[in-house]
Amino acid sequence: MSYIIDRRLNSKNKSTVNRQRFLRRYKKHIKDAVEDAVNNRSIQDIEQGGNVTIPRRDISEPVFHHGEGGIRNKVFPGNKEFVVGDEFQRPQGGSGGGPGEGKASNQGEGEDEFTFQINQEEFLDFMFDGLELPYLVKKQLNNTVQYETRRAGFTNAGSPDKIHIVRSLKAAHARRIALTGKDRRKIRALKQEISELEPLLPNEQIEKQINQLKEEIDSLTKKLKRVPFLDDFDIKYNNLIKVPVPSSKAVMFCLMDVSGSMTQSIKDMAKRFFILLYLFLKRNYKQIEVVFVRHHTHAKEVDEEEFFYSRETGGTIVSSALDLSSEIIEKRYSPSDWNIYIAQASDGDNWDGDSTKCSQVLSENILKQVQYFAYVEITTGAHQNLWYEYEKLTSAWPECFAMQQIKTPADIFPVFRSLFEKKIEGAA
Repeated sequence: MSYIIDRRLNSKNKSTVNRQRFLRRYKKHIKDAVEDAVNNRSIQDIEQGGNVTIPRRDISEPVFHHGEGGIRNKVFPGNKEFVVGDEFQRPQGGSGGGPGEGKASNQGEGEDEFTFQINQEEFLDFMFDGLELPYLVKKQLNNTVQYETRRAGFTNAGSPDKIHIVRSLKAAHARRIALTGKDRRKIRALKQEISELEPLLPNEQIEKQINQLKEEIDSLTKKLKRVPFLDDFDIKYNNLIKVPVPSSKAVMFCLMDVSGSMTQSIKDMAKRFFILLYLFLKRNYKQIEVVFVRHHTHAKEVDEEEFFYSRETGGTIVSSALDLSSEIIEKRYSPSDWNIYIAQASDGDNWDGDSTKCSQVLSENILKQVQYFAYVEITTGAHQNLWYEYEKLTSAWPECFAMQQIKTPADIFPVFRSLFEKKIEGAA
């Protein structure tokens, strides 16, 4: 009989460690399952966890077994016909048989595919695996808490460069007053006594008494001079402490065409893309604001409900949304304090002559201030003039401008991944 003893070090939460090992082992299967879930489930449920199914054939586990050869004695349960030394024929055909072989049966159960649950955090980890916020030049993102140094009173210890001179001199003056106050009062009393005796001169006895008083005053004066002007105890230092402050802030602009050519299905696909971007930013920033700008011939800042579900008719002037976004940035979101992301969704239709203005507004105003501008054209037809104008910006602003086309809901997540995929170092 063989005994196997597992001496591997492990934490108390063995199930947690084993679970993470399992997730790493079947990472590819889980990523495929997560991508299928993103394409099939409602966008409102995308932040939740879910069930992941892996085919049974792909989860075989290693087992310990005896090698081939050798002599072994086995005792099988239920043996009533054979004893040691008996020989019996192998089943014909090289496989076991039995009543009803080859026929359907209503007995027993088969092996199903393996299904398990992943939580919200694990789901998002696999969904955003391999993605990054591109070209973070202005402000580096951190999930850790940031700190800033602030003054918090004074302390008796510190470095010489932090000495507070005025406070130190005040402390020295207060110390001298406290230590010499009694002697100074006595000196004043002695001087007062001398001034009272001087009118009685000349008198030998009075003169001797005055000399004694003057000697006592000299003794006290020398004692006062021995008190140091500045002591180590008097020196005060500025006390500086680190105070946690909110991490870098981000604002996400959602720009969408709501003209008559934008059907509800196109708006739904745009909504999925916007929410994916919001969830992605939420994992990198603790403070996020969202600005919704809708436009047809005129642009307007609205709330989320009106942004996605209001119905409009008429033409399309895309530059109105870009102009309004530029104004909002100038008034409320300084690029020195905010990481600015803009996502624009459109079917590509635009008024003749306005596409050139859009390219000009982006290159002269917006792209200089934002971290990233992503444009998605949601259409199954040919590209419109806006697409060809924007194509010129991809070469001029490769670090902060990207564009992709979405045809079906299944394209949303692949397009999102292509817009935010990690850039390989050294790649052109």
